[in-house]
Amino acid sequence: MGFDDLTMETLRDRAATMKDCLARSQVITDSMTSILGSFDLRLSALETAMRPTQIKTHSMRRAHENIDKTLKFADAVLVQFDLVKQAETVIMRGPHEDLESYLEAVNQLKNIVRFFSTNKNLKSSVGVITQATTLLQRSSFMLEEEFRQLLYACSKPVEPDRLFDCLPSSLRPSTNQGEGAKKHPADHNKSSENAVYSPPTLIPAKLVPLLHDLAQQMFQTGQQQQVFIIYKEQRSLCIEGSLKKLGVEKLGKDDIQRMQWEVLEAKIGNWIHFVRIAVKLLFAAERKVSDQVFEGMESFMDQCFVEATASSVSLLLSFGEAIAKSKRSPEKLFVLLDMYEIMKEVEPEFNTIYSSISGAEMRESVSALTKRLAETAQETFVDFEEAVEKDATKTAVLDGTVHPLTSYVINYVKFLFDYQSTLKQLFQEFHESDPDAQLAKVTTRIMQALQTNLDGKSKQYKDQALTQLFMMNNIHYTVRSVRRSEAKDMLGDDWVQIHRRVVQQHANQYKRISWSKILQCLTVHVAGGDGTSTAGVSRATVKERFKTFNTQFEELHQRQSQWSVPDSELRESLRLAVAEVLLPAYRSYKKRFGPMIEGGKNPSKYIRFQPEDLERMLAEFFEGKTANDQKR
Repeated sequence: MGFDDLTMETLRDRAATMKDCLARSQVITDSMTSILGSFDLRLSALETAMRPTQIKTHSMRRAHENIDKTLKFADAVLVQFDLVKQAETVIMRGPHEDLESYLEAVNQLKNIVRFFSTNKNLKSSVGVITQATTLLQRSSFMLEEEFRQLLYACSKPVEPDRLFDCLPSSLRPSTNQGEGAKKHPADHNKSSENAVYSPPTLIPAKLVPLLHDLAQQMFQTGQQQQVFIIYKEQRSLCIEGSLKKLGVEKLGKDDIQRMQWEVLEAKIGNWIHFVRIAVKLLFAAERKVSDQVFEGMESFMDQCFVEATASSVSLLLSFGEAIAKSKRSPEKLFVLLDMYEIMKEVEPEFNTIYSSISGAEMRESVSALTKRLAETAQETFVDFEEAVEKDATKTAVLDGTVHPLTSYVINYVKFLFDYQSTLKQLFQEFHESDPDAQLAKVTTRIMQALQTNLDGKSKQYKDQALTQLFMMNNIHYTVRSVRRSEAKDMLGDDWVQIHRRVVQQHANQYKRISWSKILQCLTVHVAGGDGTSTAGVSRATVKERFKTFNTQFEELHQRQSQWSVPDSELRESLRLAVAEVLLPAYRSYKKRFGPMIEGGKNPSKYIRFQPEDLERMLAEFFEGKTANDQKR
């Protein structure tokens, strides 16, 4: 047997062995399949047997969950009962000791009511809701009372000194100046420019949040009306009381009419001060209080503020309205301008404070008073102009000096120009034209009215020379005063020049009337003479001329030394003008005809004056001397 035969035999044996192994593996596989199949049947049977147990276990689990929920709900209900008891203790104690805890208790009661309202199936729901509601009602009453008491405690009127301390230093009353002391308008205009006002704290800062929380709580529970009434009552008493402590009075037109002018003027000065304090300090501070107390309640905030200050605004404006409605008189013009000026000053700030819809009536009342004061001032202008023109005072100035009416009118006009800016503002209320032109027009009319009246008064003098002297004095005084004041810019250089010429015309007329007759005594016309000859003139004529001159000059001296030219420059100018005419004429006459008398008997009886004597006596003219002065 060869090698190949041996190899093949070996392979056959191995193949037979592998076939035998595969056969045994198939048997094992079939056996395992049979066994696993039997397991599947047994598991299905077991699952079927376990199903009831699984169902029971799930039910038990759900039952446990329900029990847990029920226990938790029961705990929550018990907690609510505890909270009701706790809240009741706080509510019954009241809010005064601890407002924050009280408000928390109120909110807790509201939550309890909501809780039981959503769980009405509980037997205890109705009882707890009733109890909580009763406590809430009690809390509402107690919160209302707490709001009232707290607001009352911090609504005391502000003392005047405290308000004065809030003013800029330039506007504070000083020890040497009474409250009613009248300031020059330019002074108080300057004082109010860039002035810093510091409104007082009307309610302590620590109490404002408490009032806010109380108001908010009451607002949320529908107690808006109670909040409104309480706030209005307490705060209006505070603000109005503060004004009354200052000195603000409610006066009517009849009260004003009965007052002496000095008393009324002082009250007006005080009122102007009070308006500034009220608007810039009191109303501004109260606006801040209402904004803080009613923060988050904007629609309510404005109404409360306006109503709380309405009576104070009415009290403050009543005095101004009474003045505007009272009988007009020239002396009231300047206080009317002062009042108009302060109203224009505070009106923008007032409108800002009362900028809401609720404040519309307040804004209108301030605007109406401002307009009424402007109207009254303008009507007083017209009255003054007519009064000047028709002034019929019989007070004659016997010495021809400046009439009291002239000085009164000029001072009036000069004082008007201290109010230039106010007047221009006033004119713009009624006229669309240039306010400067309007002021010039008014001033010109007043000056013309004065001159018309002076023309009438000058006719009271029997001596026409005194008539001219009177007009010269008064118009000169007018021109000089205008030139030294701001009125010059309004009336213009032409007006000044024209009236200076009028003064000169009256001076010339005076000289003509007073001295033309006496100068005739010193004039002798000799036919064919050269002005130095005495031929053709008798001694008797010369004597008569000297005697007439003496008599007339002495009469003029006696009378006109009682007359007055108060302006020293004008007085010297007038004396010089007379001397320039009289003295040369007298010297010439004396030189020419004096020798005819001096050589005769008793020459001093006729030639009583030397030129130096005349010059000395002329220096006594227009000094306003009395008859007794002349005798001395």
